[in-house]
Amino acid sequence: MGSQNAFRSVERNPLLSFGVISDVQYADIPDGHSFLGTPRYYRHSILVLQRAVQNWNNCQKLKFVINFGDIVDGFCPKDQSLNAVKKVINEFDNFNGHVYHMIGNHCLYNLPRHKLLPLLKIPAPDRHAYYDFSPIPEYRFVVLDGYDISAIGWPEDHPNTEKALKFLSEKNPNSEKNSPEGLVNLERRFLKFNGAVGKEQLDWLDRVLHDATNLNQKVVVCCHLPLDPGSSSKEALLWNYDEVMDVIHRYNCVKVCLGGHDHRGGHSIDSHGVHHRVLEAALECPPGTDAFGYIDVFDNRLSLIGMDRMKSTDMVFTS
Repeated sequence: MGSQNAFRSVERNPLLSFGVISDVQYADIPDGHSFLGTPRYYRHSILVLQRAVQNWNNCQKLKFVINFGDIVDGFCPKDQSLNAVKKVINEFDNFNGHVYHMIGNHCLYNLPRHKLLPLLKIPAPDRHAYYDFSPIPEYRFVVLDGYDISAIGWPEDHPNTEKALKFLSEKNPNSEKNSPEGLVNLERRFLKFNGAVGKEQLDWLDRVLHDATNLNQKVVVCCHLPLDPGSSSKEALLWNYDEVMDVIHRYNCVKVCLGGHDHRGGHSIDSHGVHHRVLEAALECPPGTDAFGYIDVFDNRLSLIGMDRMKSTDMVFTS
């Protein structure tokens, strides 16, 4: 499937191409399992990243790479967190181009925002991690901070922490706030390892999309947390994905939303024709297997050419 998509993608030159990877979650610890029993390969994941960088460099056409968050695992011993984060960033820095990072919950388990964001070179003020960039006139990329309102990463007395804890106490009656027990259907997203986009960021998103519409740009929205129930397990969704999508659906410029967090990956097309593609995790690749890829950007579609466990996906725009 990957080779077929790769062959088709060279039928005409893409406007631009960029690399993608998600959920490396490296740690120098023995292999383990997720809460649901899925094997996790903490040491092997950095080898996946190394092969990804080599592949991207060999490709010689990629303008940049986007890392979809969770570069270091929460089980990483805390006295190793800083060095582990630096080690993974150094691997990304071997790419012959710019790497755009975003934060995930596992990043924030290891380091607070004020230490993490400078290491990731995230170009946003006030310890926020949302930003946009336009590598070519025809397209704009928007990177959301899915842990803007979050019980992790901010200081304990920060208003965003207090908002998150109050929200969780109202939405999740369990003493263990990472447990969805008793929560029904979409309520199962109200877990501590998720987060929300705050009002200030929602207003910023609206302004960016308004500007992109005026410039006749197509927009790709990137967020560690998935934004559509059809592309993800309910437990992995952004707390207020519906509010974010309400803003996105006001405009016709957003064509694709890309995410991570839900390690099995997924793809859906929502009621407004927006594609949602959640990327398979590097962490869950057994030794010798991979999950990364690159995306060819055309006027009427994005084509993900996936390696191994990352499924190749054509995302054709309906309008």
